[in-house]
Amino acid sequence: MTSTPESSSALPDEAALRASVAAAFPRTLEDLTSLVAIPGIAWDSFDPVHLDHSAEAVAELLRGAGLRDVQILRGEQDGKPGGPAVVARRPAQEGKPTVLLYAHHDVQPPGDPELWETEPFTATERNGRLYGRGAADDKAGILVHVGALRALDDVLGADSGVGITFFIEGEEEAGSPTFRNFLETHRDLLQADVIVVADSGNWKVGTPALTTSLRGLVDGTFEVRVLGHAVHSGMFGGPVLDAPTLLARLISTFHDDQGNLAIDGLTGFDDSGVDYPERDFREDSSVLDSVRLAGSGTIASRLWTKPALSIIGIDVPSVAMASNTIQPAAKAKFSVRLAPGQDPAAAMDAMARHLEAHRPFGAEVIFTPGESGNAFATDTSAPAAQTALWALETAWGTAPVEMGVGGSIPFIADLVEVFPAAQILITGVEDPDSRAHSANESLNLADFENAILAEALLLARLGIQETP
Repeated sequence: MTSTPESSSALPDEAALRASVAAAFPRTLEDLTSLVAIPGIAWDSFDPVHLDHSAEAVAELLRGAGLRDVQILRGEQDGKPGGPAVVARRPAQEGKPTVLLYAHHDVQPPGDPELWETEPFTATERNGRLYGRGAADDKAGILVHVGALRALDDVLGADSGVGITFFIEGEEEAGSPTFRNFLETHRDLLQADVIVVADSGNWKVGTPALTTSLRGLVDGTFEVRVLGHAVHSGMFGGPVLDAPTLLARLISTFHDDQGNLAIDGLTGFDDSGVDYPERDFREDSSVLDSVRLAGSGTIASRLWTKPALSIIGIDVPSVAMASNTIQPAAKAKFSVRLAPGQDPAAAMDAMARHLEAHRPFGAEVIFTPGESGNAFATDTSAPAAQTALWALETAWGTAPVEMGVGGSIPFIADLVEVFPAAQILITGVEDPDSRAHSANESLNLADFENAILAEALLLARLGIQETP
């Protein structure tokens, strides 16, 4: 069980906050529906007018929640402005902490409309879930913050004492290219004692989670070259192997026969502390029944505390454009998820050394490093984390899981570096069937309401505490 805050007399009024969240929930759903209707996508190939409209809608939502200091701001990279972010602030009472509430209002493109069972930008309620692009990732995160603030003000008013800063980013799905610049430019506006990032998920429907670790990331490309130009496969085939074949041989050196990574210098450990049954993983991931799972150790460790390498793209002629020639070159893009504690620079060097050491048949291998990001781990013994775990258990009536996530949120490392004294809590509303980034993205409404209550409890409890 999660530890309870030390003084029962200092606990917030859970019943009153629960009633307030429930009474306001229809309005919360209306607000979420309105946000889902705005196709704000931060990619260069989409109309930026919609993204501006999305930011303005969020700013108006925050003003309607009682915040007076509301601004739309942008970061910058190489002289180019970033996506519109919304920053809204309410100062803390003397001696009370300030909490930064993060979410993002931009969304992924909808993809193939034929794969959607509902209109992607029309929020549709069905069987206890709300469907629509951004319904879960991450416009629900915005409404968790807004709903929690409304309940806090409804029950405690000015007596809450806690300072609140909203930071609603507008380019997360495009990789947050100006995020670091934004933090450094607006450091004073965003300074906080606790940072709540509502962009993750729960263990499953009905079971909450605090995300306590994220894997880091390195990616890049490698190209295999065997010829100066393409040649006739009949005239020259035999003494020389084509580049796609040699690329495949090189890729095959990345894993051993069990599917464990076989790249010296990439580290990991088998210490997840959470049971993730294989049958659940197979159902959640939709892996085919005939496919043997890769790697050794627990499923959770293979997902959260060990590295994983995927080939995410290959450049070779398509089948439709194939000709009877020996291809001189082939290129692949790799993505490596790094275990907590792994240095990204060391991981990139490990990839470069492996590729050079395993050049097939002496082929030329050209390595080009790409992006990198640090892993993250939460100190769950810290006061804010203990309070968050208590709030989650109180809201759901079920002990939360201290969950790792196999993916990366690269900007978390920026938050750690720019605000080293802040306690960072990663929460969210998604569940294994939310299908973020995919067709038919959806949100479980009961968990959504519980998430609002949990954050209201967290804010209320933090308002009782003194500044860390």
